[in-house]
Amino acid sequence: MTKNVMIVGVGGQGSLLASKLLGYLLLNEGYDVKVSEVHGMSQRGGSVVTYVRFGEKVYSPVIDKGEADFIVSFEKLEAARYVEYLKKDGRIVVNTQQIDPMPVIIGAATYPENLIEKMEAKGIAVDAMDCLSLAEQAGSAKAVNLVLMGRLSRYFDMPEEKWMNAIEKCVPAKFVEMNKKAFALGRGE
Repeated sequence: MTKNVMIVGVGGQGSLLASKLLGYLLLNEGYDVKVSEVHGMSQRGGSVVTYVRFGEKVYSPVIDKGEADFIVSFEKLEAARYVEYLKKDGRIVVNTQQIDPMPVIIGAATYPENLIEKMEAKGIAVDAMDCLSLAEQAGSAKAVNLVLMGRLSRYFDMPEEKWMNAIEKCVPAKFVEMNKKAFALGRGE
C-alpha cells in the first residue's frame, strides 16, 4: 500500500529540507521512497510542491488528484490550492500563516477569507496551527518546516527518536538543536 505526502509551500520556506528529511526517515524504515520536486517560480515566492511517495514498491514519483494521504502546507492559500489532491479520508497539516501571493501584493486580487473554515466545512480533516510563532519560539522563523514535520509525525507510527536521528543527518550541525526544538514544539506531545 503506497502512501502519498504532498508538501506545498512558497519558495524559500524550506519545503525541500522537509521532503529530504521525510525521505531519509522512510528509507531508513525500509520503505521504497520516491521524492520529486515540482518548482514554480520558487525564487520569486511562487508555489513549490514536493511529492513524497512510500510503500513496499513505488513506481512513480507523481501524486495525482485524489491520491494524497497528507498535504503538508506552509501557508493557508497553498493548502486550499492543492486540496483536490487529497484523498477522501486524507488530512491537511497547515501553518495558519498568511503569505500574500504576487496578485494580492500588487492589488490585483484579495486574499480569500476563512480558508481553513471553508475546507473544514467540506468535511476535510484539517490540523491547523501557527507554526511561525512556534518556529520563532524554537529560535528562528525559518524553522516552520520542522514545526510542520513535528506535527505530521503525530500521524506516523514511528518513534520520535527516529525523527530526531533524521534531523541530525539532514540538517547542518549548527542548526540541529534549534530544529529539534522546532520539531518537538510542532509535535506538541
